Amino acid sequence: MSKFIIEDEFWSLFPHAKIGTVICQGIDNSIRDVEIYEKLLQEAEKETHKFLSLEEFSSNPVIFVWREAFQKFKTKKGARCSIEALLKRVKNGNHIGTINPLVDIYNSISLRYGLPCGGEDIDTFVGDIRLTKAIGNESFLPLGDVENASPYEGEIVYKDDEGAICRCWNWREAQRTMLTENTKNAFLCIELIDETRSDEFHMALKELADLVSHHLGGTVKIEVLDRNNNREMTIFG
Repeated sequence: MSKFIIEDEFWSLFPHAKIGTVICQGIDNSIRDVEIYEKLLQEAEKETHKFLSLEEFSSNPVIFVWREAFQKFKTKKGARCSIEALLKRVKNGNHIGTINPLVDIYNSISLRYGLPCGGEDIDTFVGDIRLTKAIGNESFLPLGDVENASPYEGEIVYKDDEGAICRCWNWREAQRTMLTENTKNAFLCIELIDETRSDEFHMALKELADLVSHHLGGTVKIEVLDRNNNREMTIFG
């Protein structure tokens, strides 16, 4: 049985955070009907203007709150929350292209709700998954790279027994655990640090689960972890 564990080192920095998970089993993530996912992303892009009402990009609340969060731990220079990267591309007139159904679905949810979303292939995990501070010697091969780029000591990361899975909390994912057309079982998550947006957070989780179930089949299960109610969960195995 693999578990997802959020360690005290994380909660000490972000006591009010919520991590929403959608565990997907037996899905079909093969690429078919690309037009469906192109439309999903295009419609989501149209909704992003509501998060960019302020002229100064970094001052918009959905971006500013994560800029503040990233100052609480050591990060690689220039590292930004995934939602900032998505919104910046749209603001600059660059469409979010399709990758594979799962990634397209969670990117569309991220854009629609202004929340960081991510996903990994469960079948690539080695041991338990932890959201914690890095030791600094974890192996990490970033998407698209050929050289190891270990996290800094004290950096917030997702990791398993093999190495880091996502650096700087939600900045950059590992090639080893990425979602592919062959993914059958997936770990998806949405992260919240702005307590005032709890309702939107839960709506985003439900819509994410519903879209996966509708388009990719299989079974989905939603669970929310926070400091007071739940610090770990069984993924499956």
